[in-house]
Amino acid sequence: MAGKLKKGEASSSSRSSGGGGSNHRGESVVVDYGENKSSCGYCKSPARASIAHGLWAHSITIDDYQDLLDRGWRRSGCFLYKPDMERTCCPAYTIRLRAGDFVPSKEQARVSRRMQRYLDGTLECKKPGECIENPNASKDTRSHTHPKVSSSAAKESCSNNNEEKGGEEKIMHYLSDQVDNAVRGCSENGEFPDIQFPKAIVKKVLQAKRKLLVEGSEDLLYSSNIAFQIAATIRRSLPGENDVHQGRLSTHITDEKGPSPKLIAEKLECYLNQLAKTSGLLVRACNGHLNFYSATKQASLYESAQTVNISKGSAAGSESKGCGVTHSSQNAPVKRHRLEIHLRRSSFDSEEYALYRRYQIAVHNDTPEHVTESSYKRFLVDTPLNYVPPKGDGTVPPCGFGSFHQQYVVDGKLIAVGVIDILPRCLSSKYLFWDPDFAFLSPGKYSALQEINWVKENQAHCSTLQYYYLGYYIHSCSKMRYKAAYCPSELLCPLRYQWIPFHIAKPLLDKKRYAVLSDVSVSQDRESLPPHVSEEVMEVQHDDIGKEDTNDFPMYDDEGAIDLEYESSDNEPNLVSVDVQDGNIGNILIGLNGSRVRFKDIKFAFGSSERSYLEFQLHRYMRVVGEELAERMVYSLE
Repeated sequence: MAGKLKKGEASSSSRSSGGGGSNHRGESVVVDYGENKSSCGYCKSPARASIAHGLWAHSITIDDYQDLLDRGWRRSGCFLYKPDMERTCCPAYTIRLRAGDFVPSKEQARVSRRMQRYLDGTLECKKPGECIENPNASKDTRSHTHPKVSSSAAKESCSNNNEEKGGEEKIMHYLSDQVDNAVRGCSENGEFPDIQFPKAIVKKVLQAKRKLLVEGSEDLLYSSNIAFQIAATIRRSLPGENDVHQGRLSTHITDEKGPSPKLIAEKLECYLNQLAKTSGLLVRACNGHLNFYSATKQASLYESAQTVNISKGSAAGSESKGCGVTHSSQNAPVKRHRLEIHLRRSSFDSEEYALYRRYQIAVHNDTPEHVTESSYKRFLVDTPLNYVPPKGDGTVPPCGFGSFHQQYVVDGKLIAVGVIDILPRCLSSKYLFWDPDFAFLSPGKYSALQEINWVKENQAHCSTLQYYYLGYYIHSCSKMRYKAAYCPSELLCPLRYQWIPFHIAKPLLDKKRYAVLSDVSVSQDRESLPPHVSEEVMEVQHDDIGKEDTNDFPMYDDEGAIDLEYESSDNEPNLVSVDVQDGNIGNILIGLNGSRVRFKDIKFAFGSSERSYLEFQLHRYMRVVGEELAERMVYSLE
């Protein structure tokens, strides 16, 4: 048979899309699920009004999936779906932007600044929605919090001993972190052995045990015995490994008896000598103890605590009389945070699943029994994309092409995960879940900005990688309109598959849910609707959604499971639309009995009625994926 091909040959033939195709990228094998109806996660209609065409992908090349995206397809796990735009309740338009043209709005710039302030230690948040500016790291002596905090409440809290204790605990946590950083620095510089050390604990020194220094100008406030713990840990690591550890053990922390707490404390003191500048506290090593002193004898402990944690953080509290609160930037520590972003190939991770479960229950109000490990895997871990490793030739980014999880880690804690696909022409954002305690940082908006920046940075490694795909834009769903705030964005015309600037498409969508976007005159609408007008409108839309920052929603159900109801029209071939070019279904690649053959070479192997039904399915399949993809992907009958 002339049309018979070897397995794996089809997907690499006649490739011309960005990024190029080759045999090592595998083949695309799909099963046609046909047209299906499901409940809608956007309009929450009780009827099964969401109508889409579905494919199950056993595997798919990154080039083929890129082309499917550009025809309005998306994926949920291994299930691919394309809305029937004319008939579905909520038409979903694919939206993208060219990363190099992105201009952040005022709100997006504020998100970046808020994150930077948090990392710098000038923004604090004890509970979701309760954020304050740290007055000790800013020239402004007033802090900003929830407007419901009254001046009377601030006065009352000034006299509350619990607030004093809370301020002291905050300082002790900060100092403990600083000591841990010093221990880590000593290990990295080779002054301490590379082993696991206990966490430092800084404790308050009771008034009765405080001793004034000789100069009489410094009060002992806090102390830590971490040097004794470090010395004991080093000793325990030596038996049986003497040669190894003694070779790495600095002589600056040992005496004739071995590791010396006194010398260890003095070494840590050297690393902590900057504390006086940032917190007004002096550090002294004394017989193995790390002691923290107040540089100003007159400054009371309560005042120091209040400068870190002002009564509820309200501006009214800072203005109330009789509090005696000192807003000095020299008397309180500033706790900085460390943000790490890790890009990893899609795989199951128990820590990620725990975060996803918490997010779905807290943010989307899912019931615990519905947020299962299996549904999570189907939705966000399973992927049909064939991974393409980096090549170093300017055609593939350093991470390769495929499905990835981008982890956001603050101070060693996982706070957000972005699920993305990296393809020859774009980064496609699929979903984001985050720790509800960090909602004040707008993780959805911040992650989108990071993903856009990732595309910009990686264009140097892969010139075809230029776009950021935000999933579907649904004009009839207010929660999804925020995506248009990333501008200048484009929407995909559902008929001609051309990209139309959003500010041109918007007037059409204001009039009706489904619109052939490419019908509009581009030059005429650019004159009638300047881009800056559109940005102002989008800014309002973006603010309307509050904390709803997910990049996409499950098309079929909240767990990612696929719930399908097949159309009875599958059994009626005469319902094939006559106004759509069907193409030559004879060249569709069929997977049957382990072989790859063209339909024209096996069509007569089927009976008359069976062949008619299969031809109907193939006509419909070619209509939704396009002629080129239909001839390239394997239509599996197995």
